[in-house]
Amino acid sequence: MTTPHATAAIPFHLAFPVHDIAAARQFYGGVLGCPEGRSSNEWVDFNFYGHQIVAHLAPDECGHKQTSPVDGHDVPVRHFGAVLPMPVWEALAAKLTAAGTRFVIEPHIRFKGEPGEQATMFFLDPSGNALEFKAFATLENLFAK
Repeated sequence: MTTPHATAAIPFHLAFPVHDIAAARQFYGGVLGCPEGRSSNEWVDFNFYGHQIVAHLAPDECGHKQTSPVDGHDVPVRHFGAVLPMPVWEALAAKLTAAGTRFVIEPHIRFKGEPGEQATMFFLDPSGNALEFKAFATLENLFAK
């Protein structure tokens, strides 16, 4: 018998605030290449690597406020993102770097030599929401201690 946490095939849903729907469309659809789904004047769905994220117009809720020290960096506490295959992560990091993205934490390898070694990068969307994209050389190490 498997637990509900045993499968990664089930898409997640995440709703988050943005200050401007057009800016969210340009960033998530244009920069990150996420196809758009349903929308209204107040919200828009995106296919975020097979998961459903929804940008809701809520300017007063935007941004991140707290950081937490992780491996020598100040990681935004409130953030979301995706775990990508290493070649996809590398291509995204190169694309974002070439586009002049201002990283909160530059693309790099963290926890070198440890079971949780991972490629990671953090940046903000136009509304100040923090995103992290990561990759593992071996995906089985996603939850390794």
